[in-house]
Amino acid sequence: MNNPIAQLKKGQKMALLATVITILLAVLKGVVGYFFHSDVLIADAFHSGADAIAIFASAFGLWLASRGKSKRFPYGLFKAETFATLLIGGFICWAGVELCFDGWKKLFFTPSMTKFPLLPVIVALISIVTAYFVAKKEKQVGVEINSYSLIANAHESFLDIISSVVVLLGILMLYWQIPYAEGITIIIIALLIIKLGLENAWQSLLVLLDANLEPELQQNIEKTVVKIPGVEMIHDCKIRQAGPFQMIELKFTTNPSISIYQAHAISDEIEKSIRTEFYSVESVFVHAEPSQRKEMKAIIPVTEINGLESKIHAHFGRAPYFAVLKINDNNYEIEDFYLNEFLNLKHHIGIKVIKVIIEYDLDMLFTNQIGEISFYALKENFIDIYKIGKENLSIKQGIELYKQNKLPRITAPTHTVDESITES
Repeated sequence: MNNPIAQLKKGQKMALLATVITILLAVLKGVVGYFFHSDVLIADAFHSGADAIAIFASAFGLWLASRGKSKRFPYGLFKAETFATLLIGGFICWAGVELCFDGWKKLFFTPSMTKFPLLPVIVALISIVTAYFVAKKEKQVGVEINSYSLIANAHESFLDIISSVVVLLGILMLYWQIPYAEGITIIIIALLIIKLGLENAWQSLLVLLDANLEPELQQNIEKTVVKIPGVEMIHDCKIRQAGPFQMIELKFTTNPSISIYQAHAISDEIEKSIRTEFYSVESVFVHAEPSQRKEMKAIIPVTEINGLESKIHAHFGRAPYFAVLKINDNNYEIEDFYLNEFLNLKHHIGIKVIKVIIEYDLDMLFTNQIGEISFYALKENFIDIYKIGKENLSIKQGIELYKQNKLPRITAPTHTVDESITES
């Protein structure tokens, strides 16, 4: 489900249904506990009442979040759901503390009971079964829409199963006149409830403080984006949790010579890729920055293999060899030579060469002539093309001219498609 508002409304309906069921259970426990003088069942009724308030807080938070964006809230109200989770954590802690005090009192008092409490036992069993189905459904919907508050409610509902079992055992132990066991068990469960409440509250605070809670998602996004043509490096990737969704802020570096239009196209492709692959991402903010790499990679068509003294070939597609170089501010060196294995072909040599050389992750090409097909193929891969006009220059001489800013950039093909059939 990719519609954020639809996801939130689905979670809201689930939370409201769970609220109604929990209130009905609380009333049933309270009434039966009152008429059968079962303090344990009455205490559990208050516990269920606290749960109902917490679940309703989740529903209210999801309702606020589903209101969508507005001029006053341009990012939406998705964090209202996170704030509701914080409240849930507080209610869970409060319920745990109350249950702990109740367990402490029961350590020193064991009332007598002569008649078997059949109806309280039935109510406790109903509570166990109901809590299980509510918890299962809450967790299913919570995971489906990535709702922290629903998942928190599901955890609390699963604890309600244990609490209801404790209540059932407490009722039976009162009937069997077993001292201490009821109070100790209730205190242990209460401490577990307090721990869960603190964990939910702490998680919510981290989200509200924009902590990075998704390092794995961050790594996966970076792996996806860096594969996109034109992206040289991910400079910064931030993930902001907003309710069940994530907002991504990403900076990437690209070739500084490309146009604003090209940078914008790359940014659009990044946003599209992230939204397609990661369904829980609600919005993506992409910023392009010019690359400031100190080391660049270049390729030069040459007539021979003679190190830096190799002579530069006049034509790109018809060169017998290509030299791959590393160039930085201080020096330059040859990394590899590539044999032009397509020289025997009659057509579209250049484009075939390009498909091979782009694997070198190039930044620049130095040549005298470039056909139309080859030119646009190189530009699509964000490779700059520089013109070496003089004949019989060595690689060393050509690079020195480049470092002195004496080589013009080729911004258009030097000949047309028809003229370059044998070149490109």
